Amino acid sequence: MAARKDPTSRRERPAKPALSRGWIVDTAVAIMRAEGLEKVTMRRLAKELDTGPASLYVYVASTAELHAAVLDALLGEVDLVAADAAGDWRGQLRAVLTSYTLVLFAHPQLARSALVARPSGQNYLRLVERILDLLSRSGAPRAQVAWGVDMLLQHATATAAEHSTQEHDPTSDDDWNATVRALREADEATHPAIASHLTVLTSGSVHDRMGWFFDVLVNGITRTPVPGTGDRLDTVD
Repeated sequence: MAARKDPTSRRERPAKPALSRGWIVDTAVAIMRAEGLEKVTMRRLAKELDTGPASLYVYVASTAELHAAVLDALLGEVDLVAADAAGDWRGQLRAVLTSYTLVLFAHPQLARSALVARPSGQNYLRLVERILDLLSRSGAPRAQVAWGVDMLLQHATATAAEHSTQEHDPTSDDDWNATVRALREADEATHPAIASHLTVLTSGSVHDRMGWFFDVLVNGITRTPVPGTGDRLDTVD
C-alpha cells in the first residue's frame, strides 16, 4: 500500500505580498499593455493578484477610478524635460502637448478612456503644473491661463482618441474617402460654401493641422478674457 502523504501546512506556504494601491495599478498597467484596456476589470485584476475582487475595493473604489489611475501611470511617460530645448515658452508648450498626445496615440483604448477619465495622481499634477508654468509666461491673465489648461488637454486628448482609433481601424481609410467624395460631389447650387472652399477643405497633413490647431488655441486663450473678469490684468506674478 502506498505511503500516505502528509498534508502541507498552510504555514509552510510562502506568504502572498500585501496588497497596495501601487501594486494594483502596476498590475493593471501590465494587463492593459498585454491585453488591452477592456481587460482591465476588477475581476481580471483580482485573478492576476490571486485575491478576491472585494479586496481591491479597499484601494480602488471602481473600475472608472482604476482606469483613471492607469491613465495617470501612463502620464509618467510624457516628456516634460526635453521641452526645455524647444525654444521659447510657446515651443516648449507645444513639445509637452505633443509628447502627451503621442503617449495617448500609443494606447488607443486609453486615449478614448481619457476623454472621460479623471486622473488625480502625481503624474497628472506634474503635467498640469508644467502647462500652467509655460502658459503663464505668455503674460496672459491668471484666469485665462487656468482655463486654458483644460482646453489644451481636452483638445490634445480628443485628437489622440480620434487619430489613434483611425490608425487601428482597417475601415478608416474607406470612411475618409467617402467623406472626401461626398464633399467633392456636393451640388454647387445647394452647397456653394463647400464648393468655394473645396480645394483647401481637406488639405494639409495631420502634422500641419495639429500645429495650426495649437496656435489657434493658444492665441485664443491668451487673448480672450474669462467671463466675469473683464479686461483686468490678473496676471501671474
